[in-house]
Amino acid sequence: MALATRTGRRPSITRTLWDSTVGKKTVMAVSGLIMLAYLVVHMLGNLKIFFGPEDFNGYAHWLRHMGEPFLHSHWGLWIARVVLLAAVVAHAVSAYQLSRRDIKARPVKYAHKRRRASYATRTMRWGGIIVGLFIVWHLLDLTTLTVNERAWEGHPYENVLATFSTWYGNTIYIVAMAAIGLHVRHGFWSAAQTLGAGNARRDKALKAVADALALILFAGFVSVPVAVMTGIVS
Repeated sequence: MALATRTGRRPSITRTLWDSTVGKKTVMAVSGLIMLAYLVVHMLGNLKIFFGPEDFNGYAHWLRHMGEPFLHSHWGLWIARVVLLAAVVAHAVSAYQLSRRDIKARPVKYAHKRRRASYATRTMRWGGIIVGLFIVWHLLDLTTLTVNERAWEGHPYENVLATFSTWYGNTIYIVAMAAIGLHVRHGFWSAAQTLGAGNARRDKALKAVADALALILFAGFVSVPVAVMTGIVS
């Protein structure tokens, strides 16, 4: 209201929506679903490692050249990266602002802490931080090859093996995948509620789908370091 008085103009619909709690939750839901779609595709791509270096390196080569000849080399990959980065930033900013808004709405702490619905719900905030830090490490490890001591430019199969041949590489990855699984488990159900897909009748089915997605993603991603550790992939 103050903004409209000072400038003589009403805030835009986009600004009004973003400033509302419903708008921020919608941004969180949509950006979360974009990231979920990416995780599913990324996991399926990772599983190509079980078909050997030729298949896996061929998949990595295709990623760099997808969209050709309509797009120039690497353009398709960079478009995907920009969309994903925008989704991550939108998700993180809206989550932070909603958290601050919730704290301001309850300035006095409860005399007795209330137990929330699930472990995933109670750890969403820390889970998001863990995932954010992991994304930075993952990029430095397998994209820029900065922290991968035995990295070999242009050989993604060998670089994955180099990462998962170290105890810290496996530990970081598995912990992060557990955090992602918990985040997806709660986030998918929450997004369905926000976008109006959830109701009392569908609640049980939506929770089952969320559980299945979290379990499939965790198992799919973790199967790669486990396979390297056990010698199945070498």
